[in-house]
Amino acid sequence: MRLLVLGGTSEARALAGVLVDEPGIECVSSLAGRVREPRLPAGEVRVGGFGGVDGLATWLRDNGVDAVVDATHPFAARITANAAAATARVGTPLLVLRRPAWVPVAGDRWHPVPDLATAARTVPTLGERILLTIGRQGVDAFADAPGRYLIRAIDPPEGALPAETELLLDRGPFTVESEIALLRDHRIEVVVTKNSGGPLTEAKLVAARESGIPVVVVERPALPAGVPVVGAVTEASAWVHRVGAAQQ
Repeated sequence: MRLLVLGGTSEARALAGVLVDEPGIECVSSLAGRVREPRLPAGEVRVGGFGGVDGLATWLRDNGVDAVVDATHPFAARITANAAAATARVGTPLLVLRRPAWVPVAGDRWHPVPDLATAARTVPTLGERILLTIGRQGVDAFADAPGRYLIRAIDPPEGALPAETELLLDRGPFTVESEIALLRDHRIEVVVTKNSGGPLTEAKLVAARESGIPVVVVERPALPAGVPVVGAVTEASAWVHRVGAAQQ
């Protein structure tokens, strides 16, 4: 069985690590190549885009792929849409592996918004000093928003930046203690984040809660209709084995 894992996340790396030594499974992980120094999964890795739906469909056919697991970031909507369209075209089974979203708990001061543009309009109503933790893409949505921004990302952001910006290049996981210190030292009044889920960057939410700071939370884009979704690597591994057994 030849499996393509659309990756770049900790879940994708974990799945590849589970399957790489499985007899009868050849696992190929694909990374988009947007992070300069990505953490590579075990096994075979390809880096770079496929060229949209047509390119991915051709690659699946030419490489004899028997199944695809989309374990990309919850906000990689275009990749997921392309995967759904391409696998449907060539008749290849597709599973989406998505870590569970974060949910607010007692003490949280969340302000859910549907997109980054709404987040940029919401931030000025909550405070002047903003910690922006949305990754390097989409920061230009805040270019004209008032306020002083501390932008934390793994790589430098793309596009225009707010007029008053300090850039912090760093990679999680972070501790609650270090996040509280960051909020305190930079006198942060608002945190902006995507609802990425997972433990690697969840500490900022705990720190904001304990510091009484509001958090603007960008909700996840909708998944393509009809595509099965699981939230754990064990579930994805079980699906791969079921598909492989059915194809024998």
